[in-house]
Amino acid sequence: MKLVKMSLAAAVLLGASAFAIDNIKMSGDAQLFYGTNNAGTTTSASGIEPITGINAGSGGDLFDKGNSAADTALRLGVTGDLTKGVSFGVTGYAVSTLGLENNLVSNTWTGAHGSTANGSSVGAEVNDASWIGEAWLATTLGKTTVKAGRMALDTPLAYSETWSIAPNTFEGAVVINQDIPDTTLVGAWVGKGNGVNTLGANGLGGFDNESFGIDGIIGTGADFHTFANDGAYAAAAINNSLKFLTAQAWYYNVVDVADAFWLQADWDCQLVKDVKVGVQYANMSAKGNIENTLNGLGANDDSSAYAVKLAYEGIKDLKVSASYSKADADGVLKIANVATNNLTIAQSKLYTEAYMNYGYAGAPDASTYGLYAEYNAGFAKLGAQFTDTSIGTTGAANQAAGGKNNVDMTEATLTATKSFGPLDATVAYYSTDADDQNDGKRYDSVLAMLKLNF
Repeated sequence: MKLVKMSLAAAVLLGASAFAIDNIKMSGDAQLFYGTNNAGTTTSASGIEPITGINAGSGGDLFDKGNSAADTALRLGVTGDLTKGVSFGVTGYAVSTLGLENNLVSNTWTGAHGSTANGSSVGAEVNDASWIGEAWLATTLGKTTVKAGRMALDTPLAYSETWSIAPNTFEGAVVINQDIPDTTLVGAWVGKGNGVNTLGANGLGGFDNESFGIDGIIGTGADFHTFANDGAYAAAAINNSLKFLTAQAWYYNVVDVADAFWLQADWDCQLVKDVKVGVQYANMSAKGNIENTLNGLGANDDSSAYAVKLAYEGIKDLKVSASYSKADADGVLKIANVATNNLTIAQSKLYTEAYMNYGYAGAPDASTYGLYAEYNAGFAKLGAQFTDTSIGTTGAANQAAGGKNNVDMTEATLTATKSFGPLDATVAYYSTDADDQNDGKRYDSVLAMLKLNF
């Protein structure tokens, strides 16, 4: 990590010594991720499995080098007030394998690494990487807040994926207004992002910011590129006039790629105590560059999906839920994050999303069932999740674009999470049985994730 020891700290604290800044707050964390499976190495996987990285060797067993990945990451952030009503934030990231790719593992988690051929018998050298993930200014006037610069976003169809060791972020501006009682209005413009981009200028499935690594989130070097084809705009209204109901509506104009909307309502049921009900509906209509590509494939149908969820939290320390979703058969784009690897393994905000096998629930003609339980046992938080997806016969354009067809996937997951003061530890086991992974044979995966907060 010598590469980033001085430059990262200096970049994050830039400005603190040049201005009289008030209310400075610093935060950060250091993470270590490890994952392994017993899938074969010849599989053409749709999810993140099996691990066949730039240094992949023979595998097939848990903890084998060829079937394992590891990474470390450091995050350091600072926020403060430049003057009355004007605040700022800067967050720096650094990632390193610590050389594990030449010893214990064959792949990395994040694609932010670059690689250098070094003639070694054990494979290429994976480079460390560091970047500024956030650098923004914000101001508030009355009940309106404007935030501009580089930042993380959390919207239903374009967002920072935080499940891996480092998130993707964006460059743009967000306006939030709360003048209407019990209503939040949001307007956003996104010009750039550092996510792996499959819906950009290279057309449907063409990578504008490709990377290796198993998460498919950030492109090599975490470099920022034009978002999608020519940026995107979003508008939303979120209302909870009825205290037991939160309703939200989002509209997206992804320039020369798609128009999309997302509707969601979450109801804290008053008829049956401790029961919660959720409903989602999303639609994506291709246009511009992507529409022309689809027309060339002989079809151009909208992508859409709906989902429902029923949850119960009436037993102390226990949460359970069941969900179902269905995606239209004739679409091509997935009801999933458009900021990362939409056509393959982008995560979805649908209630039925799997624990780790992303790219199925939001795929065209996917019918998905999900069961989830979480119990705080005192010594640890224990979780169990089951996801079952069946993808039928999809449209011709979807198949021509490399989409799934007649694929079943089931995933069963057990997790245990425990905090030891500032240290958060999670261990997960999940079993995957998918027609398009590991030659259709079930395989097991084990993940270990440590985060030291400071």
